[in-house]
Amino acid sequence: MRSEAIFDVARKRSRIAELDQKMAEPGFWDDQNAAREVIAEANELKQWVEPWNGLDRTVRHLAELGAMIEAEPDAELEAEWAADVESVRKEIERFEVRALLSGPDDGRDAIVTIHPGAGGTESQDWAEMLMRMYSRWASNHDYKVEILDLQAGEEAGIKSVTLEFAGPYAYGYMRAEKGVHRLVRISPFDAQKRRHTSFASVFVYPVVDDAIDIEIDEGDLRIDVYRASGAGGQHVNKTSSAVRITHEPTGIVVACQNERSQFQNKTTAMKMLKAALYERELELREVEKQKVEAEKTEIGWGNQIRSYVFQPYTMVNDHRTELKVGDVQRVMNGDIDEFIEAFLKLQASRGAALTGGNGG
Repeated sequence: MRSEAIFDVARKRSRIAELDQKMAEPGFWDDQNAAREVIAEANELKQWVEPWNGLDRTVRHLAELGAMIEAEPDAELEAEWAADVESVRKEIERFEVRALLSGPDDGRDAIVTIHPGAGGTESQDWAEMLMRMYSRWASNHDYKVEILDLQAGEEAGIKSVTLEFAGPYAYGYMRAEKGVHRLVRISPFDAQKRRHTSFASVFVYPVVDDAIDIEIDEGDLRIDVYRASGAGGQHVNKTSSAVRITHEPTGIVVACQNERSQFQNKTTAMKMLKAALYERELELREVEKQKVEAEKTEIGWGNQIRSYVFQPYTMVNDHRTELKVGDVQRVMNGDIDEFIEAFLKLQASRGAALTGGNGG
Protein backbone atom coordinates (compact mmCIF):
# COMPACT_ATOMS: atom_id res chain seq x y z
CA MET A 1 0.00 0.00 0.00
CA ARG A 2 1.29 3.44 -0.91
CA SER A 3 2.64 5.73 1.81
CA GLU A 4 0.02 7.69 3.72
CA ALA A 5 2.15 10.79 3.06
CA ILE A 6 0.80 10.76 -0.51
CA PHE A 7 -2.68 11.47 0.85
CA ASP A 8 -1.42 13.71 3.67
CA VAL A 9 -3.22 11.48 6.19
CA ALA A 10 -1.05 12.53 9.14
CA ARG A 11 -1.93 16.20 8.60
CA LYS A 12 -5.60 15.32 8.26
CA ARG A 13 -5.53 13.34 11.51
CA SER A 14 -3.87 16.25 13.29
CA ARG A 15 -6.45 18.70 11.96
CA ILE A 16 -9.32 16.41 13.05
CA ALA A 17 -7.87 16.35 16.58
CA GLU A 18 -7.76 20.17 16.59
CA LEU A 19 -11.37 20.41 15.43
CA ASP A 20 -12.56 17.81 17.94
CA GLN A 21 -10.91 19.88 20.67
CA LYS A 22 -12.72 23.00 19.43
CA MET A 23 -16.06 21.20 19.47
CA ALA A 24 -15.47 20.16 23.09
CA GLU A 25 -14.85 23.74 24.25
CA PRO A 26 -17.54 25.57 26.27
CA GLY A 27 -19.52 28.02 24.18
CA PHE A 28 -18.83 26.16 20.93
CA TRP A 29 -22.43 26.70 19.79
CA ASP A 30 -22.51 30.41 20.68
CA ASP A 31 -21.69 31.19 17.05
CA GLN A 32 -23.79 28.63 15.17
CA ASN A 33 -22.48 29.51 11.71
CA ALA A 34 -18.86 29.08 12.83
CA ALA A 35 -19.78 25.85 14.63
CA ARG A 36 -21.35 24.42 11.49
CA GLU A 37 -18.23 25.28 9.49
CA VAL A 38 -16.04 23.43 12.02
CA ILE A 39 -18.29 20.36 11.94
CA ALA A 40 -18.42 20.38 8.14
CA GLU A 41 -14.62 20.54 7.91
CA ALA A 42 -14.22 17.72 10.44
CA ASN A 43 -16.73 15.53 8.58
CA GLU A 44 -15.00 16.16 5.25
CA LEU A 45 -11.61 15.20 6.68
CA LYS A 46 -13.05 12.08 8.29
CA GLN A 47 -14.40 11.01 4.89
CA TRP A 48 -10.73 10.67 3.88
CA VAL A 49 -9.13 9.38 7.07
CA GLU A 50 -11.66 6.74 8.07
CA PRO A 51 -11.61 4.89 4.69
CA TRP A 52 -7.80 5.09 4.76
CA ASN A 53 -7.71 3.58 8.23
CA GLY A 54 -9.99 0.76 7.08
CA LEU A 55 -7.86 0.04 4.01
CA ASP A 56 -4.68 0.15 6.10
CA ARG A 57 -6.09 -2.41 8.56
CA THR A 58 -7.19 -4.68 5.71
CA VAL A 59 -3.80 -4.52 3.99
CA ARG A 60 -1.97 -5.35 7.23
CA HIS A 61 -4.33 -8.27 7.88
CA LEU A 62 -3.83 -9.64 4.35
CA ALA A 63 -0.06 -9.31 4.69
CA GLU A 64 -0.11 -11.34 7.89
CA LEU A 65 -2.43 -13.93 6.35
CA GLY A 66 -0.18 -14.16 3.28
CA ALA A 67 2.82 -14.87 5.49
CA MET A 68 0.87 -17.63 7.26
CA ILE A 69 -0.15 -19.23 3.96
CA GLU A 70 3.45 -19.10 2.76
CA ALA A 71 4.57 -20.90 5.93
CA GLU A 72 1.70 -23.42 5.84
CA PRO A 73 0.31 -23.73 2.28
CA ASP A 74 -3.46 -24.18 1.94
CA ALA A 75 -4.84 -24.06 -1.62
CA GLU A 76 -8.42 -23.16 -0.63
CA LEU A 77 -7.33 -20.44 1.80
CA GLU A 78 -4.84 -19.10 -0.74
CA ALA A 79 -7.59 -18.73 -3.36
CA GLU A 80 -9.74 -16.75 -0.92
CA TRP A 81 -6.73 -14.64 0.04
CA ALA A 82 -5.95 -13.84 -3.62
CA ALA A 83 -9.56 -12.76 -4.23
CA ASP A 84 -9.44 -10.48 -1.17
CA VAL A 85 -6.12 -9.00 -2.34
CA GLU A 86 -7.62 -8.19 -5.76
CA SER A 87 -10.69 -6.64 -4.13
CA VAL A 88 -8.66 -4.37 -1.85
CA ARG A 89 -6.38 -3.45 -4.75
CA LYS A 90 -9.41 -2.08 -6.62
CA GLU A 91 -10.54 -0.20 -3.50
CA ILE A 92 -7.09 1.40 -3.19
CA GLU A 93 -7.20 2.45 -6.86
CA ARG A 94 -10.59 4.08 -6.31
CA PHE A 95 -9.25 5.85 -3.24
CA GLU A 96 -6.24 7.11 -5.20
CA VAL A 97 -8.51 8.50 -7.92
CA ARG A 98 -10.66 10.20 -5.30
CA ALA A 99 -7.49 11.78 -3.90
CA LEU A 100 -7.26 13.69 -7.19
CA LEU A 101 -10.52 15.49 -6.35
CA SER A 102 -8.91 18.30 -4.42
CA GLY A 103 -10.64 21.30 -5.99
CA PRO A 104 -12.67 23.59 -3.73
CA ASP A 105 -15.94 22.52 -5.40
CA ASP A 106 -15.16 18.89 -6.21
CA GLY A 107 -17.16 17.60 -3.25
CA ARG A 108 -20.34 19.39 -4.34
CA ASP A 109 -23.37 18.12 -6.24
CA ALA A 110 -23.42 18.86 -9.97
CA ILE A 111 -25.77 20.47 -12.45
CA VAL A 112 -25.34 19.07 -15.97
CA THR A 113 -26.87 20.49 -19.15
CA ILE A 114 -26.84 18.70 -22.51
CA HIS A 115 -27.56 20.42 -25.84
CA PRO A 116 -27.58 18.81 -29.31
CA GLY A 117 -25.57 20.36 -32.11
CA ALA A 118 -26.73 21.00 -35.65
CA GLY A 119 -28.34 18.02 -37.32
CA GLY A 120 -31.94 17.96 -36.16
CA THR A 121 -33.38 14.63 -35.04
CA GLU A 122 -30.08 12.74 -35.29
CA SER A 123 -28.27 15.13 -32.91
CA GLN A 124 -31.28 15.32 -30.61
CA ASP A 125 -31.30 11.54 -30.35
CA TRP A 126 -27.57 11.64 -29.53
CA ALA A 127 -28.21 14.15 -26.74
CA GLU A 128 -30.80 11.78 -25.26
CA MET A 129 -28.33 8.88 -25.51
CA LEU A 130 -25.81 10.91 -23.48
CA MET A 131 -28.47 11.72 -20.90
CA ARG A 132 -29.20 8.00 -20.55
CA MET A 133 -25.47 7.18 -20.31
CA TYR A 134 -24.91 9.65 -17.47
CA SER A 135 -28.07 8.54 -15.66
CA ARG A 136 -26.86 4.93 -15.74
CA TRP A 137 -23.40 5.99 -14.54
CA ALA A 138 -25.02 7.82 -11.65
CA SER A 139 -27.16 4.80 -10.78
CA ASN A 140 -24.04 2.62 -10.72
CA HIS A 141 -22.56 4.97 -8.11
CA ASP A 142 -25.72 5.38 -6.02
CA TYR A 143 -26.08 9.03 -7.01
CA LYS A 144 -29.50 10.61 -7.12
CA VAL A 145 -30.42 12.15 -10.49
CA GLU A 146 -33.22 14.67 -10.91
CA ILE A 147 -34.40 16.11 -14.22
CA LEU A 148 -34.76 19.85 -13.65
CA ASP A 149 -35.74 20.78 -17.20
CA LEU A 150 -36.28 18.78 -20.38
CA GLN A 151 -37.29 19.94 -23.85
CA ALA A 152 -38.29 16.99 -26.03
CA GLY A 153 -37.51 16.82 -29.75
CA GLU A 154 -40.34 16.81 -32.30
CA GLU A 155 -39.65 13.30 -33.66
CA ALA A 156 -37.17 11.79 -31.20
CA GLY A 157 -34.49 12.76 -28.73
CA ILE A 158 -34.26 16.01 -26.80
CA LYS A 159 -33.62 19.66 -27.60
CA SER A 160 -32.04 20.18 -24.17
CA VAL A 161 -31.97 18.75 -20.68
CA THR A 162 -30.73 19.93 -17.29
CA LEU A 163 -29.97 17.31 -14.65
CA GLU A 164 -28.90 17.51 -11.03
CA PHE A 165 -26.54 14.82 -9.70
CA ALA A 166 -26.54 14.53 -5.92
CA GLY A 167 -23.87 12.50 -4.14
CA PRO A 168 -20.29 12.68 -2.80
CA TYR A 169 -17.93 14.37 -5.27
CA ALA A 170 -20.51 14.42 -8.07
CA TYR A 171 -19.09 17.65 -9.50
CA GLY A 172 -15.49 16.47 -9.11
CA TYR A 173 -16.18 13.44 -11.29
CA MET A 174 -18.67 14.98 -13.72
CA ARG A 175 -16.50 17.98 -14.60
CA ALA A 176 -14.41 15.51 -16.62
CA GLU A 177 -17.36 15.28 -19.05
CA LYS A 178 -17.52 18.97 -19.90
CA GLY A 179 -17.15 19.54 -23.63
CA VAL A 180 -18.37 18.41 -27.04
CA HIS A 181 -19.15 14.71 -27.62
CA ARG A 182 -19.16 13.27 -31.17
CA LEU A 183 -21.19 10.30 -32.44
CA VAL A 184 -20.54 8.33 -35.66
CA ARG A 185 -23.13 5.71 -36.66
CA ILE A 186 -25.56 4.49 -39.30
CA SER A 187 -28.52 6.76 -38.62
CA PRO A 188 -31.78 4.98 -37.74
CA PHE A 189 -33.54 8.06 -39.12
CA ASP A 190 -31.95 7.79 -42.59
CA ALA A 191 -33.96 5.63 -45.01
CA GLN A 192 -30.81 5.11 -47.11
CA LYS A 193 -28.86 3.83 -44.06
CA ARG A 194 -26.02 6.30 -44.49
CA ARG A 195 -23.41 7.01 -41.86
CA HIS A 196 -23.94 10.24 -39.92
CA THR A 197 -21.78 12.30 -37.56
CA SER A 198 -23.57 14.11 -34.74
CA PHE A 199 -22.47 16.36 -31.90
CA ALA A 200 -23.79 17.32 -28.48
CA SER A 201 -22.36 19.60 -25.80
CA VAL A 202 -22.16 18.92 -22.08
CA PHE A 203 -21.76 21.70 -19.50
CA VAL A 204 -21.18 21.01 -15.81
CA TYR A 205 -21.60 23.39 -12.85
CA PRO A 206 -21.20 22.86 -9.09
CA VAL A 207 -24.34 23.24 -6.99
CA VAL A 208 -23.75 26.24 -4.75
CA ASP A 209 -25.02 26.09 -1.18
CA ASP A 210 -26.40 29.04 0.78
CA ALA A 211 -23.10 29.53 2.60
CA ILE A 212 -21.63 31.02 -0.60
CA ASP A 213 -22.89 34.50 -1.26
CA ILE A 214 -23.76 35.07 -4.93
CA GLU A 215 -25.41 38.45 -5.33
CA ILE A 216 -28.17 38.51 -7.94
CA ASP A 217 -29.89 41.80 -8.71
CA GLU A 218 -33.58 41.15 -9.37
CA GLY A 219 -33.46 43.99 -11.88
CA ASP A 220 -31.02 41.98 -13.99
CA LEU A 221 -33.49 39.12 -14.39
CA ARG A 222 -36.12 38.46 -17.03
CA ILE A 223 -38.54 35.82 -15.77
CA ASP A 224 -40.89 34.08 -18.18
CA VAL A 225 -43.55 31.51 -17.29
CA TYR A 226 -45.01 29.00 -19.73
CA ARG A 227 -46.81 25.70 -19.89
CA ALA A 228 -44.60 22.71 -19.21
CA SER A 229 -44.27 20.18 -22.02
CA GLY A 230 -43.09 17.16 -20.05
CA ALA A 231 -44.81 14.52 -17.98
CA GLY A 232 -47.09 15.59 -15.18
CA GLY A 233 -50.63 15.09 -16.35
CA GLN A 234 -53.34 17.66 -16.87
CA HIS A 235 -52.05 20.00 -14.17
CA VAL A 236 -48.72 20.49 -15.93
CA ASN A 237 -50.23 20.99 -19.35
CA LYS A 238 -52.99 23.41 -18.37
CA THR A 239 -51.14 25.81 -16.09
CA SER A 240 -48.14 28.07 -16.68
CA SER A 241 -45.97 26.42 -14.04
CA ALA A 242 -42.67 26.24 -15.94
CA VAL A 243 -40.20 29.07 -15.33
CA ARG A 244 -37.38 30.45 -17.50
CA ILE A 245 -34.95 32.99 -16.03
CA THR A 246 -32.59 35.07 -18.17
CA HIS A 247 -29.68 36.85 -16.44
CA GLU A 248 -29.38 39.74 -18.86
CA PRO A 249 -25.85 41.00 -17.95
CA THR A 250 -24.30 37.59 -18.73
CA GLY A 251 -26.86 36.11 -21.10
CA ILE A 252 -27.16 32.97 -18.94
CA VAL A 253 -30.55 31.28 -19.33
CA VAL A 254 -31.91 28.60 -17.00
CA ALA A 255 -35.29 26.87 -16.99
CA CYS A 256 -37.18 24.47 -14.77
CA GLN A 257 -40.46 22.65 -15.32
CA ASN A 258 -39.92 19.66 -13.03
CA GLU A 259 -42.03 20.82 -10.07
CA ARG A 260 -45.81 21.15 -9.96
CA SER A 261 -45.94 24.77 -8.84
CA GLN A 262 -44.56 27.91 -10.40
CA PHE A 263 -43.03 28.91 -7.05
CA GLN A 264 -41.11 25.63 -6.74
CA ASN A 265 -39.87 25.86 -10.32
CA LYS A 266 -38.70 29.44 -9.74
CA THR A 267 -36.83 28.38 -6.59
CA THR A 268 -35.07 25.57 -8.45
CA ALA A 269 -34.29 27.81 -11.43
CA MET A 270 -32.70 30.38 -9.11
CA LYS A 271 -30.51 27.61 -7.67
CA MET A 272 -29.46 26.68 -11.21
CA LEU A 273 -28.69 30.33 -12.01
CA LYS A 274 -26.68 30.71 -8.83
CA ALA A 275 -24.61 27.65 -9.75
CA ALA A 276 -23.99 28.93 -13.27
CA LEU A 277 -22.96 32.39 -12.03
CA TYR A 278 -20.65 30.86 -9.43
CA GLU A 279 -18.94 28.69 -12.04
CA ARG A 280 -18.59 31.71 -14.32
CA GLU A 281 -17.00 33.78 -11.56
CA LEU A 282 -14.48 31.03 -10.80
CA GLU A 283 -13.50 30.76 -14.44
CA LEU A 284 -13.10 34.52 -14.77
CA ARG A 285 -10.79 34.57 -11.72
CA GLU A 286 -8.48 31.81 -12.91
CA VAL A 287 -6.11 32.71 -15.73
CA GLU A 288 -5.56 29.04 -16.61
CA LYS A 289 -9.20 28.50 -17.44
CA GLN A 290 -11.14 29.84 -20.38
CA LYS A 291 -13.96 32.22 -19.79
CA VAL A 292 -17.44 30.70 -19.91
CA GLU A 293 -18.36 32.19 -23.27
CA ALA A 294 -15.03 31.14 -24.80
CA GLU A 295 -15.65 27.64 -23.46
CA LYS A 296 -18.94 27.36 -25.31
CA THR A 297 -17.31 26.56 -28.63
CA GLU A 298 -19.18 25.58 -31.75
CA ILE A 299 -20.75 22.16 -31.27
CA GLY A 300 -19.05 20.59 -34.26
CA TRP A 301 -15.84 19.42 -35.91
CA GLY A 302 -12.51 20.01 -34.19
CA ASN A 303 -13.94 20.80 -30.76
CA GLN A 304 -14.90 17.37 -29.47
CA ILE A 305 -13.35 15.91 -26.31
CA ARG A 306 -14.52 12.39 -27.13
CA SER A 307 -15.75 10.39 -30.12
CA TYR A 308 -18.15 7.44 -29.96
CA VAL A 309 -17.90 5.37 -33.15
CA PHE A 310 -20.54 2.69 -33.89
CA GLN A 311 -19.71 2.27 -37.61
CA PRO A 312 -17.61 1.09 -39.48
CA TYR A 313 -15.94 -0.18 -36.26
CA THR A 314 -16.71 0.28 -32.56
CA MET A 315 -14.51 2.57 -30.52
CA VAL A 316 -14.78 5.31 -27.91
CA ASN A 317 -11.77 7.63 -28.11
CA ASP A 318 -11.04 10.40 -25.61
CA HIS A 319 -9.04 13.01 -27.51
CA ARG A 320 -7.62 14.61 -24.35
CA THR A 321 -6.12 11.50 -22.79
CA GLU A 322 -5.93 9.26 -25.91
CA LEU A 323 -7.70 6.52 -23.96
CA LYS A 324 -9.55 4.17 -26.33
CA VAL A 325 -12.19 1.58 -25.43
CA GLY A 326 -13.54 -0.86 -28.00
CA ASP A 327 -16.77 -1.83 -26.25
CA VAL A 328 -18.95 1.16 -27.11
CA GLN A 329 -22.12 -0.46 -25.74
CA ARG A 330 -20.51 -0.90 -22.32
CA VAL A 331 -19.64 2.79 -22.31
CA MET A 332 -23.15 3.81 -23.36
CA ASN A 333 -24.47 1.72 -20.47
CA GLY A 334 -22.72 4.11 -18.10
CA ASP A 335 -19.28 2.54 -17.71
CA ILE A 336 -17.27 5.76 -18.12
CA ASP A 337 -15.12 5.57 -14.99
CA GLU A 338 -11.88 4.89 -16.86
CA PHE A 339 -12.39 8.03 -18.99
CA ILE A 340 -13.04 10.13 -15.88
CA GLU A 341 -10.04 8.65 -14.06
CA ALA A 342 -7.72 9.17 -17.04
CA PHE A 343 -8.81 12.82 -17.28
CA LEU A 344 -8.26 13.44 -13.56
CA LYS A 345 -4.81 11.82 -13.69
CA LEU A 346 -3.87 13.87 -16.77
CA GLN A 347 -5.04 17.06 -15.08
CA ALA A 348 -3.06 16.20 -11.94
CA SER A 349 0.10 15.49 -13.94
CA ARG A 350 -0.23 18.79 -15.79
CA GLY A 351 -0.69 20.58 -12.48
CA ALA A 352 2.44 18.94 -11.10
CA ALA A 353 4.38 19.92 -14.21
CA LEU A 354 3.27 23.54 -13.91
CA THR A 355 4.31 23.74 -10.25
CA GLY A 356 7.46 21.69 -10.70
CA GLY A 357 6.17 19.10 -8.24
CA ASN A 358 5.76 15.38 -8.47
CA GLY A 359 2.14 15.13 -7.32
CA GLY A 360 3.13 13.92 -3.85
